[in-house]
Amino acid sequence: MQGYQLTFFTQQDRKHGYQPLGNWLIEEARKLGVGGATLIAATKGFGRDRKLHAACFFELADQPIEVTMALSEADNKRLFQRLRDEKISVFYIKTPIEFGMTDDPQGD
Repeated sequence: MQGYQLTFFTQQDRKHGYQPLGNWLIEEARKLGVGGATLIAATKGFGRDRKLHAACFFELADQPIEVTMALSEADNKRLFQRLRDEKISVFYIKTPIEFGMTDDPQGD
């Protein structure tokens, strides 16, 4: 299947409503029927503000978070519409990909 690998970058203490933004992204992808998404907690990183963000033993609020998913063109459009509707501003990388399952007779 043709589609996109979509990766969002945020940090642990960034919220949408009362929920961490990374968790919100995972839940929205699930609600929209995206085949899967992964939330990865990083040790260290920096963003456009050039400020270093890191997970510390005593404080995880500043920990960088990455949410990655593979999705179809239709799922991509629906997810970005939700982000616009919710007025969420978050950095992302979107790369065209081919994806599927190795045991699918249609793919190889």
